[in-house]
Amino acid sequence: MKIELENVKPMDIEARSFEIITEELKDTPLIPGTELIVKRCIHTSADFDYAENLCFSEDAVEKAIAAIKEGACIVTDTQMAKAGINKKALARYGGEVFCFMSDEDVARIAKENGSTRATASMDKAAGLSKKLIFAIGNAPTALVRLYELIEEGGLKPELIIGVPVGFVNVVQSKALIMKTDVPYIVARGRKGGSNIAACICNALLYMIDNNRE
Repeated sequence: MKIELENVKPMDIEARSFEIITEELKDTPLIPGTELIVKRCIHTSADFDYAENLCFSEDAVEKAIAAIKEGACIVTDTQMAKAGINKKALARYGGEVFCFMSDEDVARIAKENGSTRATASMDKAAGLSKKLIFAIGNAPTALVRLYELIEEGGLKPELIIGVPVGFVNVVQSKALIMKTDVPYIVARGRKGGSNIAACICNALLYMIDNNRE
């Protein structure tokens, strides 16, 4: 069997990938202003379901971009997501990326309270005196704790990216975030992951950089 390969230069592979994504999306309706985020999630995962399952609260993208420009920091629930975010681009606006999952005090508090490290790390993040964007791609317990903190009045994030992947309490935790008045980008259902969380952060940063004068 003869296999025909596309003759694409290395520097053009990403551009060609987005051409294919656009072609295959055809007339799939996307919310104006969210197209790049959806396409980057598809590019990262090769999963076109993100065109259907990504949910955006009203003006979530605009509010997130404004927050980043004002120096908002990003809190993740995995070191993988932290590693995947373009920290140099974020630093241009005064922000940085935090992940407290490996901190000794987080591990100790989680053990004392019988909670997950993700829960304890959200409590630690809530103590930061900064504008915060939460990018959650792994732990539904992180979303549950964020919901509790918001309801208690102890936290008002600029954005929650709620895309944990899995089976236990994943769907339910995402639904909780969508009940709040906090801006959110949520992947309904079981799909998501640290790569998707980082991807959405990077898409927001690319959108800012591409519109800089």
